[in-house]
Amino acid sequence: MKRVLIVLCVVLISNLSLANDIEWGKTGHRTTGEIAQVHLNRRAKKAIDKLLNGNSLAFVANHGDDIKSDPSYRKYSPWHYVNIDPEATEYDAEHASEDGDLVGGIRKCIEVLEDKNASREDKQFHLKMLVHFVGDLHQPFHVGHAADLGGNRVDVEWFGKKTNIHSVWDSKMIDSYQMSYTELAENRDELSKMQIKAIESGNLLDWVYESRDLAEELYKSVEEDNDLGYKYMYQWFPTVRQQLQKGGIRLAKILNEIYG
Repeated sequence: MKRVLIVLCVVLISNLSLANDIEWGKTGHRTTGEIAQVHLNRRAKKAIDKLLNGNSLAFVANHGDDIKSDPSYRKYSPWHYVNIDPEATEYDAEHASEDGDLVGGIRKCIEVLEDKNASREDKQFHLKMLVHFVGDLHQPFHVGHAADLGGNRVDVEWFGKKTNIHSVWDSKMIDSYQMSYTELAENRDELSKMQIKAIESGNLLDWVYESRDLAEELYKSVEEDNDLGYKYMYQWFPTVRQQLQKGGIRLAKILNEIYG
C-alpha cells in the first residue's frame, strides 16, 4: 500500500510539473491582467468590476489553468494554443482541434460577453477565460509547432537544470527576474499614445501571426540541449516584458470594445 501511495505521488507531481509547462506562469498572466486594468476605459471598468464582484483582471487571470484539474473542463484544453504552419498566410479553422483552438476560444469568449441573453455565470466564466487566453496568445510558443508541442519537446537547460524552451518562456525567465506581477506591471515601458495605438492596431489574426513569427525566430535562437542562462536572459527578457505589455494593452482594447 505504501509503495502504491509513493507511485501515485510521483505521478501527481509529474502531472503538475507538466501542467506548469503549458502556459505563461501565474506571474506572467497576472502581469498582463494588471496592465490591462490600467488601460480600461471608465465604462469597461465599471462593467467588469460588477461582473467580477470587485475582483481585478489580475486576480482571475489564471482561472484557465486553475480549472484544468477538473475533468469537466477538459474540452477547453485545446483553447490554450494554436498551431499554424510557418508558411501559411491564412488561419484555417478547419485544421483546428475538434474542440477548437486559441483563436476560436478567444472568439467564443467575446461572443458570449457580447450576448445580451447570456447568463451572468456564463459571462463571468468567459471573461476569466478571455483574460487567460489573450495572455496565452502573447506567449509565442502557444503559436509554435504542433510537432514539438509548442517547444515542450525542445529540451534545453536553464542555468544547468533540464527543462524545455517552452518552460523557459512560460516562467523560467520571469521567475529568474524575481519581480512580482505588480512590480512587472508598474515597471512596464512608458509608451506614447501613438505607440499604444500601434500595438492596438490590427485584429486577432494579425496578433496571432505576429506571435507565430516571433516563435519562428525563437526556434532559430536555440539548439537542442543548449545550456541557457544570463546571456539568453539579457537577450530575450526585454521581449518577454514587451509581450506581457502587448497582451495587457490588447486585452483592454477587446474589453473596451465589448463594453463601449
